[in-house]
Amino acid sequence: MPHPNDPKLRAFIDVAPDSDFPIQNLPYGVFSTAAYPAPRVGVAIGDQILDLAVMEKDGLIDLSPAFGVFAHSSINAFMALGPKVWSKTRARISELLRHDNPHLRDNKELRSRALVPMREAKLHLPVAVSGYTDFYSSKEHATNVGVMFRGKDNALQPNWLHMPIAYNGRASTVVVSGTTIRRPRGQLKPPNVEVPSFAPCKRLDFELEMGVVVGQSSPMGGMLSEKQAEEMIFGFVLLNDWSARDIQQWEYVPLGPFLAKAFATSISPWVVTREALEPFCVPGPEQNPTPLDYLRQTRPHNYDLELDVSLRAAQMKEPATICHTNFRYMYWSSVQQLMHHASSGCAMNVGDLLGSGTISGPEKHQRGSLLEISWNGSEPVELPGGIRRSFLEDGDSLVMRGWCQGDGYRVGFGEAEGTILPAE
Repeated sequence: MPHPNDPKLRAFIDVAPDSDFPIQNLPYGVFSTAAYPAPRVGVAIGDQILDLAVMEKDGLIDLSPAFGVFAHSSINAFMALGPKVWSKTRARISELLRHDNPHLRDNKELRSRALVPMREAKLHLPVAVSGYTDFYSSKEHATNVGVMFRGKDNALQPNWLHMPIAYNGRASTVVVSGTTIRRPRGQLKPPNVEVPSFAPCKRLDFELEMGVVVGQSSPMGGMLSEKQAEEMIFGFVLLNDWSARDIQQWEYVPLGPFLAKAFATSISPWVVTREALEPFCVPGPEQNPTPLDYLRQTRPHNYDLELDVSLRAAQMKEPATICHTNFRYMYWSSVQQLMHHASSGCAMNVGDLLGSGTISGPEKHQRGSLLEISWNGSEPVELPGGIRRSFLEDGDSLVMRGWCQGDGYRVGFGEAEGTILPAE
């Protein structure tokens, strides 16, 4: 049987060459419909969703002794079954969708129940997020921010090249693409005033990131090898770590980000599996100094994954691209982040979400936040119609997209979108 990543595979469903969801992808999500409002698990194929709860109920996907995991409102129960089941299930779904397999293709009644047009579905948060950790792993981003606030000679803190830096965020405000974002409120203290005030954020920003979805748990007190960490990663989502820069500037000393990052984190509705991304693995940047033994990698764990961000102000008819970069630039890989996270003895849970940190590249158009793009407001972004932006304004809509380009197909993530509403 062909491997699900085989570029020659074709589905019996028509899939456009530029679709994010060919048969080589098969990302998992959670959806509902007006006819059947209970959320359940499906995979995206072209412009349709294969209802895995129907496929399991009809005996076409066998997860015994487990049963009913696809009738849940998250993919957590399926992830808990482990990497061997993930791989076996993906291969079975691929087999059922192949152009030369009549089992589903020629069963009109089953197709009518199992295939749902994406336009008729409501997409939900795919993961019940157990915990959320946000990393800071792009050397270009960390250097840009360091130059802005500490000067060129002291851009990177002494620890940055020795370990993946991170903080623990809020799982409670991780939301799915399309959820509107209310402008946060907080304490503000510009440098030219003596005492802070409490007011809506004035310097609202986005951060272009990828999110790792952890699919297996690890025990408290243990550590993870490279292989264990890799096998615990179920897949990836697009992630926007919305940031209130002015709130953060006043609150972050001495313990780091808090409310400036806790008000919202948006993710894409489709979780692209690690297995689907395997053909696009590439080496990351050279790490100098050599990481300590527990962080060393024996194989590549970065991905050649194109990313772009577009912004549409309320008065604009079409969005304008403001960033185009690539996930391959990340200094610390997702596997290293997970190894480091567990290295103190921290237990990891099914459904944990790890943000990569802002993804910036070496060129100006590859900067993954408005803080960098506008250089802290000193170089506003010029948008069509004479509109300028240093930071996000009410009514602005931001869309992130990501994809890996294969030979005649692409493995994509859909989009992560959020529109800014005024503070209450």
